[in-house]
Amino acid sequence: MAKVELKQPIVDEITALLADAQALVAVDYRGLTVEEDTQLRKTLREAGVTYKVYKNTLIKRAVAGTQWEEMAKVLEGPTAIAVSTEDATAPARVLFEASKKMPKLELKAGIVAGTFYDDQMIKVIATIPSREVLLGRLLGSMQGTIASFARVIKQIAEKGEDTAA
Repeated sequence: MAKVELKQPIVDEITALLADAQALVAVDYRGLTVEEDTQLRKTLREAGVTYKVYKNTLIKRAVAGTQWEEMAKVLEGPTAIAVSTEDATAPARVLFEASKKMPKLELKAGIVAGTFYDDQMIKVIATIPSREVLLGRLLGSMQGTIASFARVIKQIAEKGEDTAA
C-alpha cells in the first residue's frame, strides 16, 4: 500500500472535522506535561471543542482550497488544532485561559467565522463571551427596560386613580 493511500483517511478525517466548523485555532503544545495535556483536553471537551494533533502536512492537504487555507502559513513545529462547530469563540477562549496556567501552551493563530487572526488577535477574541452569555445579557437588559416601563405605566395609572377619586 502506498503512503498516500494510508494518509488519505486522515486527510478525510480533518476535512470532515472542518466541514461544519465555526472556528479553528492552532496551538503549539510543546512542553506540556501529560497532566496538563489531559486537563486541557478535558476542559476543551466540556466546552464542546474537538482537540486533535495531526501532522502539519496532512492539515495543509486538508485545508488546501478551503476557507481554512490561511492556517497553512502557521503550521510549523508541533501543532494541535481546536475546532468548534457550536461556539465560534470557545476554542480561543478555552485555550487562552489554559495558556495563562500553562505558559508553554502557545497560541499560533486561528480562523473564526471565516476570518484569519494571528496569535494576538486570537487573544482578543478569547475575551468575547460565549453566545449564551451575550444572549443572556441582551435579555437581561431588555427585561430591565420592560420592567421599568411597566413601573412607570403602573405609577401613571395609580396617579390617574388618585385624581379621579
